Amino acid sequence: MDVEVAVVGAGLMGAATGYALGRRGTRTALFEARAPGHRAGSSHGSARIFRRVYPDPLYVELAGRARVLWQALEDAAGETLITPTGGIDHGADRDPVRLAAILRAAGVRAEVLTAQDAGSRWPGFVFDGPVLFHPEAGVLDPDRAIAAMLRLAGIRWYPDTAVLAVEPDADGVLLRLPDRTVRAGTAVIAAGAWLPRLLDGVVDLPRLTVTEQRVFHFPRRDPAARWPTFMHDEGKTMMYGLPAGRDGGPDGAVKVGAHFVGPQVSADTRTGVVDEETRQLVTGYVREWLPGLEPVPHNETTCLYTATDTEDFILDRVGPLVVCSTCSGHGAKFAPLIGELAADLCAGQADRVPSRFRLAR
Repeated sequence: MDVEVAVVGAGLMGAATGYALGRRGTRTALFEARAPGHRAGSSHGSARIFRRVYPDPLYVELAGRARVLWQALEDAAGETLITPTGGIDHGADRDPVRLAAILRAAGVRAEVLTAQDAGSRWPGFVFDGPVLFHPEAGVLDPDRAIAAMLRLAGIRWYPDTAVLAVEPDADGVLLRLPDRTVRAGTAVIAAGAWLPRLLDGVVDLPRLTVTEQRVFHFPRRDPAARWPTFMHDEGKTMMYGLPAGRDGGPDGAVKVGAHFVGPQVSADTRTGVVDEETRQLVTGYVREWLPGLEPVPHNETTCLYTATDTEDFILDRVGPLVVCSTCSGHGAKFAPLIGELAADLCAGQADRVPSRFRLAR
């Protein structure tokens, strides 16, 4: 046996799994097909939303558990990985009053404001109904988080090393690399949009849909203005935004996107092209709802979502394989918890993973 556990993929979930395994003293090797921090997948950049707000109490609880682990990682790394900003939710289909009740039932701070009061607090927004303010929200830095986990994990890791195939057998898993094979007792497949191809014919997966999402960075009219994260849903398209960090340039742009608006692709057929229809959708939204931003983006980019039909995660074990597909457009905030749960599965502790994340659904 070359290693006890092999982890495939060094995005947020793979890095978090490697970190969790390393802290437990498990002999682990982590393989990533590209350079660390590459821009081809789902985990790159300086800005993802951290929030406790969900209409589903399960995810409220899991986000709280993840936040404790993020703090522990920040303490170990000696750097800030989540910048507190607070977060707001508004729009009839977000139902801020109901969301506030769910948060309060879980012991999470929440405040509901009138549109007028919210407009006074955040003049860069337009509101037309109740607004939920969630002070625990913030901006997560994936690039720094991945770098910190890889630095602190104490495991062997191999960038620019593609895993071409995984072959489970009675002795564990054989991983085929371009120039050699590696044998592991268990393999965690955390390959993001590449996971469906890698496990095709190996594991019976539920439907996973890969889409190419477009995001835009808009300059602030007042660079000193406070910007919370936000989610806004009037029943057509959910829009979201957050301070963009380094991705937004030196003047502190705000990242704005339309949730689950983008063509269906595969990891290999994504184009990296921002289409005019999405550009017009998002810039039109900014003109109407975000007067605190210049309505012309100074930067735009793409990323990949890999989603189940329900947007629940997949985290389950099949023989010597742990299947970790925990994106669905909202997974980043959970990364250190997902890493711990994946490590639990490697140790045979499946009871620690929510049953909703099983392959059979």
